[in-house]
Amino acid sequence: MPEGIEEFMLKKGFISEKELVSIRQFLRENRVNIIEAVTRIFNFVEYSELCEEISAEFRIKQFSCQDKSIIDFILGKVDRDLAGRIDIMDVMRLESFPFLLKNNTLFIVSTVPYWEQAVSFYEKKMTFKKVKYIWVDRDCFEFLVKKLYFKQIKEKTLHGIVPRAIEESAYTVFSSGQVWVFAILLITFAIALYFNPLKTLIGANFFIQGLYLIFIGYKLLLSFAGEEEKDGKKIEKEIKKLKDNELPIYTILVPVYKEKNVVEILLEGLSKIDYPRERVEILILLEEDDTETIKSVFESIEKHDLSKETFRPIVVPHYLPKTKPKACNYGLIFARGKYLVIYDAEDIPEPNQLKMAIATFNKLPQNYICLQARLNYFNKDYNFLTRMFTLEYSYWFDYMLPGLSKFKLPIPLGGTSNHFKTEKLLELGGWDPYNTTEDADLGIRAYMRGYKVGVINSTTYEEANAKVWNWIRQRSRWIKGYMQTWLVYARKPLVLIKKTGFSGFLSFNLLIGGTPLTFLINPILWFIFFLWLLTKTEIVKPIFPSVIFYMALTNLAIGNFMGIYLNMLSIFKRKNYNLIFYAILNPLYWILHSIAAYKALWQLFTKPFYWEKTEHGISKVKQQ
Repeated sequence: MPEGIEEFMLKKGFISEKELVSIRQFLRENRVNIIEAVTRIFNFVEYSELCEEISAEFRIKQFSCQDKSIIDFILGKVDRDLAGRIDIMDVMRLESFPFLLKNNTLFIVSTVPYWEQAVSFYEKKMTFKKVKYIWVDRDCFEFLVKKLYFKQIKEKTLHGIVPRAIEESAYTVFSSGQVWVFAILLITFAIALYFNPLKTLIGANFFIQGLYLIFIGYKLLLSFAGEEEKDGKKIEKEIKKLKDNELPIYTILVPVYKEKNVVEILLEGLSKIDYPRERVEILILLEEDDTETIKSVFESIEKHDLSKETFRPIVVPHYLPKTKPKACNYGLIFARGKYLVIYDAEDIPEPNQLKMAIATFNKLPQNYICLQARLNYFNKDYNFLTRMFTLEYSYWFDYMLPGLSKFKLPIPLGGTSNHFKTEKLLELGGWDPYNTTEDADLGIRAYMRGYKVGVINSTTYEEANAKVWNWIRQRSRWIKGYMQTWLVYARKPLVLIKKTGFSGFLSFNLLIGGTPLTFLINPILWFIFFLWLLTKTEIVKPIFPSVIFYMALTNLAIGNFMGIYLNMLSIFKRKNYNLIFYAILNPLYWILHSIAAYKALWQLFTKPFYWEKTEHGISKVKQQ
């Protein structure tokens, strides 16, 4: 009997020594087993043929989930303490876990019997003389892992794949230090207001108007920097150089909750992705209590005869918080690709987006670990709200993010179409399940570790929110997440400055902290302005000495003009000329932001981890 599976395959002529070297390199970068690499990925031999030869050579039978007796046997007889000594990430990487250690014989449940890589790993963990295997297929293996390693999986989804201190998570809404600082500031302001109300209000007004001026100027600077379009022809040439048989595995995570209305659109869009089917895995993350969507996904996969090796539904167990980042952490444990991307249920990415991400990664320095694709909407002309949403997203992804990228500043990622190097994502610990803008948080965390985030010129089309209250629910979640993210990283400002530099520190505070603050302050300033406009009252005049008056006038006139102008830029770039009139109405759109901001502030205190679900499939408009 050969010593291991690699020697066996060489002996049988399934692979050559040179091919084995390539396979080993592939396995180091992608978390797949050697049998799958030799059969499904490189297609050196048929899976069924190889399994038959392994069974005959090693005198071992492969079990599937249809064999209920073997599942009951394993779950009933497994040494749980022994199995628990192995980290779930190693279990998934080697697709094996120890079953029993008896009489110097280690019994292993595995998808690959006698795999040298796994044996070498276990030799470092425990002492034994012989190895015996219970050989199961991958579906059976994952079923057993979810049962046996539930506690480990839950711990990693809630506290990070690599555990983080609790104060580094949005689980702690306010640290004790922040409570004291906010209390002292509030008390100081109240005392100052009592003893000298006029000077106090003038000082507060000066601060607010100055903040606005800086915020407007900063956005303008970023927008002009982001306006310079990089030469996309070089990337297109790099894409053409990519060979399908040399591409790595790409994992697509699709968190889905109460989305039965968009399942067909989802599967249709993902089916059009230009990437070899044997080298992409689409993990559709379903919530255990969402039986309707679970049923719809399984039925649609069956109906369209989609590859079950490519489209893999994964049911996330029910435990709180029920958030998208928790579901993504769960999926990350089962992900096997060298690269990984997040798509929302209604997303339709441009077909070559995965290849563009790889080609871009190949051209960038190694410290770039994430690429953000641009987002836009396929139902932009549905109503007033979808048009405004389209203007906002076009500006943000076509100008703001490229500007941040050009200046190498922290990039708050969008909630979808983030392309990661999986190894680095695992190193960062995955997502914070308690943060309602989990990707913005992750973008800052990556920057603090010395990593960079880039932007690729590829668009993912989504469904713009078409109902006002649905929009407010979604936007309040985003704003609450910005508040959470600012609170997390503002706990240690000196550490933040040290790790991001002063420019990164300022950018973080202006975008992550300043954005919610301006939404909250806007109604107050509007009230003062309209009070004066309608009544010509002199009551507000004392708090607007000449310097502050001209600052406020600049903010009112130039600030609103710049907001409209910046939206115009995106109109001409994407040739959405029919939206010009709506760009002029942009100040009305800001009113909704303020409503959402106050809702977010309320929930920050009352329901900080509550995930406001966005309803999709409303507009009935499909991407052409």
